[in-house]
Amino acid sequence: MVMGKIKIILVDDHVMFLEGLKISLEKYSFIEVTRTFDTVKKALQFLKTEAVDLIITDMSMPDMNGIEFIKKIKQDYKGLKVMAISTFSPVHFESDFYDGYLLKDTDIATVIEAIKTIIYQNDTYFYRKMDTTNTLTFSANVLTKREKQITALIAQEYTVDEIANTLFISRHTIETHKKNIFLKLQVKTNAGLIKKAIQLGITLNE
Repeated sequence: MVMGKIKIILVDDHVMFLEGLKISLEKYSFIEVTRTFDTVKKALQFLKTEAVDLIITDMSMPDMNGIEFIKKIKQDYKGLKVMAISTFSPVHFESDFYDGYLLKDTDIATVIEAIKTIIYQNDTYFYRKMDTTNTLTFSANVLTKREKQITALIAQEYTVDEIANTLFISRHTIETHKKNIFLKLQVKTNAGLIKKAIQLGITLNE
């Protein structure tokens, strides 16, 4: 069990959300928001020299997919707790992967409840079950223009290399976009991606 204040770092590329969450958490005397970061790279650099109790991170980051980030944390920092916070419900919740998962519109009281559960109840994860009946209510705007272009090319059976050549961007960038698309649409395969895109009314001829 953590003695003293719970040391937390926040990782999110949306600065307004980051600052708002920091201000809300710092109202609680038992919490110390050690640092905030708008990239995963900065957070990983910080963790090389500083110890914290909990990371609260967005799942869609520009420099590394949230899933990859959490896997790296769990591999390199045994015992460090990680709570994901996202605009989107997870495809499936794995208690041996996340220590907690919340949506960004969660009220601060529930966020505090989650933090206490994760930190003070050893080997206990926090997942507030979400209403899955609304999983297909996102508008087509859930994807950026670039993500729609990539989705359209995937639907045309383009390979990653072919998409990179067509859009004049790197293979790595395409892979990153693809991971974010899969996360946003809650799918695991290209076939699932195309099916979900059609259900959401995202045109495949961008």
